Amino acid sequence: MLEIQVAEADFFDEELDQFIKRPSTTLRFEHSLVSVSKWESVFEKPFLADEPKNREQTLAYVRMMCLDEKIAPEVFSQLSPAHYDAINAYINAKMTATTINERPGSRPGFRETITSELIYYWMVSYNIPFECETWHLNRLIMLIRVCNHKQAPAKKMGRQEAAQQRHELNAQRRARLGTKG
Repeated sequence: MLEIQVAEADFFDEELDQFIKRPSTTLRFEHSLVSVSKWESVFEKPFLADEPKNREQTLAYVRMMCLDEKIAPEVFSQLSPAHYDAINAYINAKMTATTINERPGSRPGFRETITSELIYYWMVSYNIPFECETWHLNRLIMLIRVCNHKQAPAKKMGRQEAAQQRHELNAQRRARLGTKG
């Protein structure tokens, strides 16, 4: 979770015809499957697509990430470029120590358009509890990748790899036994 402090500010309320002081506010954000689902339901397109998002779509996602309810719209308008930098850094953070070593020559990543429904499908397929929908999205996707990697059938070794492995084993045995052949 990311917490951002928005400083107090004065606003003019035209209906009351007076200045109103808005106290400082702490906003809590979560980049999760829940946030992505909300965004996709409004904009009806994949959030994780390579297509850049316009200002309206970006602001909407920031609002959907916010865990605090009933935040006045002017609070979001007070977010500074530094706040948005922090939000982007949080969204792009790895949030896990896990890495997956891809086989040489294989393409890492996913080959289809990823939507929230597809991620929910993967959660069901791998028996990942729905409580994980509130995890940081990058952490959830890494868990899905780990499940996919662990449940994938073992790949057969190619001829060249098998020959190289036999060569290395024979060299180790010769060295251990002190023989030449």
